[in-house]
Amino acid sequence: MANSNVQIPQGDELIYVEMTVKEALALTGAKFNANHKLETEALKKLKRSLADKLLTSNHYSSH
Repeated sequence: MANSNVQIPQGDELIYVEMTVKEALALTGAKFNANHKLETEALKKLKRSLADKLLTSNHYSSH
């Protein structure tokens, strides 16, 4: 069995993602047939916010 304990130094810090209610619903699995890009765009926003947080935290911790 693989060890599933992952150490994330900033794991308890908060990130903030600005998205629409529809984008948030798309991330929960709701399907919007009229707009297939909704989930993709929401994921991009989430990943961008996470990357910004990790990069910012690493930048400050290296000084």
